[in-house]
Amino acid sequence: MSLYSLPCHTLEGTPFNLHALKGQVLLIVNIATHCRFTPQLAALEALYERYHDQGLTLLAFPCDQFAHQTPEEGRDIARACASYSIQFPLMEKVFVNGRNAHPLFAYLEREARGVLGTRAIKWNFTKFLISRDGQVLHRYSPTLRPERMRRDIERALDTPVR
Repeated sequence: MSLYSLPCHTLEGTPFNLHALKGQVLLIVNIATHCRFTPQLAALEALYERYHDQGLTLLAFPCDQFAHQTPEEGRDIARACASYSIQFPLMEKVFVNGRNAHPLFAYLEREARGVLGTRAIKWNFTKFLISRDGQVLHRYSPTLRPERMRRDIERALDTPVR
């Protein structure tokens, strides 16, 4: 199974073609609108603005699985994120763990283990960096500030598609 074959939708429910992103470096993040890490949205937007023209695409998936920190749905999620002026795609609201986990996050958990080899995502703002050819390069903890990923992003951007 390839990451690019997994079904995804935008926040508005429109099918999203992951395969069209093959050749891009992806940063996939489960976000929340009312979390102590929510201000990371501004830093994620700064990364997106800095590297998008070089081939970085950031996909943000709202998640309400941790302490009910994204109670909104649809347009209300977009409104809650508006103060961070994000331009990267807001994707469908998902579960990231358990039986109802979105297939993309189930895939990411299998491909990149967390601390001490754990599979489950522990909190909002877990970040996954994906190479241009769809390989999971890194899994970052929610506490890691996005600007600390710059070196890894730059290395991924410098690596051609195989």
